[in-house]
Amino acid sequence: MDGANTGSAGEERLAETALRVAQVAVDDPRPAETLARQLGAGPFAMVCLFASPEADFQALTRDTRQVFPGTDVLACTTAGELGRHGYESGQIMAIGFPAALFTAITCAIDDLDRLDERALIDALIRQRMQLNRDAADKAYEFAFLMVDGLSLCEERLAAALASGLGPMPLFGGSSGDGTAFRGTWLSRNGAVRRNAALLAMVRSHCPVRVFSLDNLVPTDVRMVVTRASPDRRVVHEINAEPAAQEYARLLGKDPNHLGSFTFAAHPVVVRVGDSHHVRAIQQVSENSDLVFFSAINEGMVLTLASHQDIAQHLEAGLGALAGSGAAAPEHILGCDCLLRRIDAEQVQKGREISDILQRHRVVGFSTYGEQMGGLHVNQTFTGVAIYPPPRR
Repeated sequence: MDGANTGSAGEERLAETALRVAQVAVDDPRPAETLARQLGAGPFAMVCLFASPEADFQALTRDTRQVFPGTDVLACTTAGELGRHGYESGQIMAIGFPAALFTAITCAIDDLDRLDERALIDALIRQRMQLNRDAADKAYEFAFLMVDGLSLCEERLAAALASGLGPMPLFGGSSGDGTAFRGTWLSRNGAVRRNAALLAMVRSHCPVRVFSLDNLVPTDVRMVVTRASPDRRVVHEINAEPAAQEYARLLGKDPNHLGSFTFAAHPVVVRVGDSHHVRAIQQVSENSDLVFFSAINEGMVLTLASHQDIAQHLEAGLGALAGSGAAAPEHILGCDCLLRRIDAEQVQKGREISDILQRHRVVGFSTYGEQMGGLHVNQTFTGVAIYPPPRR
């Protein structure tokens, strides 16, 4: 676990809005300088970057150390960006947290495949105590996670983080590589890493609300995983039949035509307590195995899910964040699963979703998975709503 730094808060209120947001295309000749100029003068408690895989990630994160000196800069690659026009591609997003309103302690967690949960939990407890001392005047808090979306370690990590964070609400997203699934990148303060995660523990003068939305409804069609390789998130057999063929049979489709559009349109869910959570399929392997985005085990019962209208559901969910008579969020920092984007575009809802995201001032990125509390989930829109600070 890399060393933690604190973004201290000044007493002067700097920003008219809670967050500062900047956006630049990947072909900008000096993206770090352009982003810094758009964000305006600091100081910032931290800056988060969400970069298209088309960007020169190493150069970008190296240069941000020069334009944001003394500020923790956390960055990851994406499966798409959420920006000024809603769904974006080929962009770099920068989110600045003004130090007048926020205090942040950040850290990098390396070697996720050899995670020492006990040491991580102990370190988190110490850092939370430090944050409480540094930001005793700030009443609101959340934790934000970026994690390697191809690490296969999100479930174990999220569970450990939830134990160490206690009542601090946690949300996050798995970094992406578009639809290539070859490699994702993260960076803290210019140090590029893989098989890693970045965590920010944040306290604020601004009220916040962590939330998660999905538009899926379980059906009566169920199947059982009868042979799998859980360490690789691979299912070999469903109902004692080759996995891809049986999944296709239950859908009434040709197994040779399975792909991202099929998986987005026909997700499978598992029951956890009184709730259902998606176990999203990433791809079909050459030998007709199904590769998943999240944990899968032999004996697991999977249920096919149907969709509510994704645009209507998102509008209702984001609209409800204002509550009855309450102020609307100034910004929403969101992690939106890649499969939701694929599904929205397949059903000709991409423009409508983009308009909704723009209207509700959503910024963030498309992910390979989302984290909510101690869970790693798929096919959700998960984030934090940040409200105007109370007048004093």
